[in-house]
Amino acid sequence: MSFFSRLFGVNWQQLQAKVRYRILILTLLPILLTLVSLVFITIYWNISYTGKQLFMKVKADLTVASNTLISVQEKQENQLELVRASWEFQNEFRDLDTDSKAARTQLAELLKQKQAELDLDFLRLISVSEAAQDPDLRVMLPKIQDNQPFSGLMVLQPQRLARLAPNLEQEAVITLVDTPRSQKPSKDVEKRGMLSRSLLPILGSDGTVGWYLDGGILLNRDIRIVDHIRDLVYDKGTLPERSIGTVTIFLDNTRISTNVPLNFFPQDSEKRGRALGSLVSEEVRQKVLVQGLLWVDRAFVYNDWFISAYAPLKDIRGERIGMIYTGFSESPFIHNYLLNIIELGTILMLVLLVSGLLVYRGAYSLLQPIERIHHVVKAVQSGRNLRIGSLGLERDNELANLAEQFDRMLDLLQRRNSQIQAAAEQLEVKVEERTRSLQEKTEELQRNVALLNETRQQLVTNEKLTALGELTAGIAHEINNPTAVILGNMELLKSELGDKAEDVEEEIDIVIEQVGRISTIIRSLLQYSRPGEFNAPLEMHQLTPIVEEMAILVRHSIKKQEVVLIQDLNASYPIEVNRPQLLQVLINLVVNAAHAMDGQGRIWIRTYDWVQGGEPIGVKIEVEDEGKGIPEEQLGRIFDPFYTTRQDGTGLGLSLSYGIIKRIGGTIEVSSTVGKGTLFTIGLYHKAIDDQFNPPYEGLHFSSALDKKAREA
Repeated sequence: MSFFSRLFGVNWQQLQAKVRYRILILTLLPILLTLVSLVFITIYWNISYTGKQLFMKVKADLTVASNTLISVQEKQENQLELVRASWEFQNEFRDLDTDSKAARTQLAELLKQKQAELDLDFLRLISVSEAAQDPDLRVMLPKIQDNQPFSGLMVLQPQRLARLAPNLEQEAVITLVDTPRSQKPSKDVEKRGMLSRSLLPILGSDGTVGWYLDGGILLNRDIRIVDHIRDLVYDKGTLPERSIGTVTIFLDNTRISTNVPLNFFPQDSEKRGRALGSLVSEEVRQKVLVQGLLWVDRAFVYNDWFISAYAPLKDIRGERIGMIYTGFSESPFIHNYLLNIIELGTILMLVLLVSGLLVYRGAYSLLQPIERIHHVVKAVQSGRNLRIGSLGLERDNELANLAEQFDRMLDLLQRRNSQIQAAAEQLEVKVEERTRSLQEKTEELQRNVALLNETRQQLVTNEKLTALGELTAGIAHEINNPTAVILGNMELLKSELGDKAEDVEEEIDIVIEQVGRISTIIRSLLQYSRPGEFNAPLEMHQLTPIVEEMAILVRHSIKKQEVVLIQDLNASYPIEVNRPQLLQVLINLVVNAAHAMDGQGRIWIRTYDWVQGGEPIGVKIEVEDEGKGIPEEQLGRIFDPFYTTRQDGTGLGLSLSYGIIKRIGGTIEVSSTVGKGTLFTIGLYHKAIDDQFNPPYEGLHFSSALDKKAREA
């Protein structure tokens, strides 16, 4: 299915196959292309032209804001000149005596009153010597010409703010806010203050400058300027509905005076709050503050995108100390763009719909015969026997001739199909007969092959068991007599030594015990070759003592190879086993593990309770080595009798161990990785299943030929 088919849910190939739809598409295509082109041209023009207009507007707004800030400074100068020219000031200044504290106090009270009337944050009278000693005013003094006032922006530390007015230090403090897309703030609060400061010289009686009027406003938290600019450039009707215009004054990258809202409540400006202490985005800071360039573009303002304009602010020294910003929210304009696109799209769909209906109705009468032919074709494909018949057209009409020829072709096709169907039925009967005969012969051949394989396996097994029986009988005969002599001599030795036998009593007991183990092994061989003739008694045992006894018996053998036996014994559930036989199995596995390692190495023996369904059912034993491992092609034969890879091996150790475990219903598994080691896992049930002919094979990964025979039996 094509992309357009998945997009519109229509099979365009089927539509193109129908003549009426092809005519409809060919008719509507020019209209569609014309309308789509018109829509895209309108959208492009709207975005391009309107976007430029928005950036031109915000740049003009920034110019108004910058001029307004300059006019604020000019207004401050005019206010200071009015104070200087006032009768009250001249009257108090005329009687001013620098040594008279009362006169200076009275003048200070007058200036305080004027400060409140003029909405200034500080207003004071200082002498020329005091101005020369003030490091901030020393920068302004050289810029005063012709005794005219001078104004400018200035950033002061908290201590210097306090010298101007006691309350300025506290009013300047602004808590910084970690703002998205901005630089991480390096401090918690901004304590510096940005001032719009004016200095007016006052001439003394001798015509020289003897005093200065120093006044101005603190821009930190002062919303009068930004609100005045906002009301000036973003009055009602200048922006779309739900759009907000904002103005901000920055100290460095921190908003110290702003009407950018914390939250957007268009109906209630009191609920918005102001984003004081928030930071400008990092990309704007780099361009405006660091590079000193103008920014006119969209920018992220606190928590939304705005059409924005930023310009750097410079202090009296000409250094960049902050920015001034104007902007308005972008989302209402995008909303209007989308609304225009939807309106244009709706008009396009309506025009296409009306045009399509007109074309369809006009083509319907022309295409009725074609629809009749198409209906018959679909019916024949589904198996119905229909014909087109008369279309109600003149005989020389092309569609009428086509329908007549098509009906004749259908009649001929029906006769041919009947002949083919009859021949196919006859062929099917013959194929079925031949297939049935072939299946019977195949089944007979499979039974013969299975019988042959079974007979061969039985012969091989019988030969092995016969050889094993003869071998074990000879071994029993040849070994039982020496073991009886050894046992008798050890008893005699113990008797002859008397009290001195205590020094070697442990060794004598071990020899006697091992002679008994030899006898047990002989019985086990007999049991393996003739399992029905020997039944070892089963008793309940704890597994840990058996493993510990095994460790004592093999310690001399594994120490010769410097092999370390690591025990992790956690099994606590009792099991029903024959202790000597299980001991024999564990010794075989540990000794085989030691032989699998050349020189030094480690052998792990682990025991733990075997749990199924949350209940213990027995124990498990793991014997793992870090030897050379067993290749995959040999892994399936290791339990077969007489199979061994060692030159001095007999191939009976694992076979005997396997038979012992299986006769009590246990499981034995093996996994090996060449070059890393081998892991044998033995599972023993709490209650042994004493069935030597039908042992449980669940969990057995590799089995010998004898087990395969047992399962077949």
